[in-house]
Amino acid sequence: MFKILVVDDDPELIEAVKIRLEINNYKVITASNGIEAVDKVYKEMPDLVLLDAWLPKMNGWEVCRKIKEDTRFKAIKVIFLTARTKLSNKLIGIQILKADGYITKPFESEKLIATIKEVLKENVKEKNISCR
Repeated sequence: MFKILVVDDDPELIEAVKIRLEINNYKVITASNGIEAVDKVYKEMPDLVLLDAWLPKMNGWEVCRKIKEDTRFKAIKVIFLTARTKLSNKLIGIQILKADGYITKPFESEKLIATIKEVLKENVKEKNISCR
């Protein structure tokens, strides 16, 4: 079972995403700010982080940078889930910070699940399990 860290400062969004992910057999942990997110990455070692770009205490760009620059976390995938719709923001997330995906809010839950499955495909062989 894949473990996903959902990071957003909107508790209603966190709960909605958590329910959708759990229905699809993912284990979900949550964080409501950037510092808490980094702490949970160290403690929980999730397979994937769904990350808002604008968070209190430390923004999502910096959280992504910390994850991607630390070799201990090379297997952790990051997908931005953000209201930042400008192409320049997407380019920062994907090209500069090396995020594995970028989804803009509002989003369709089917697209979210499909993107997660696609991003986690690389990890399937390592865990010797199938994405559901």
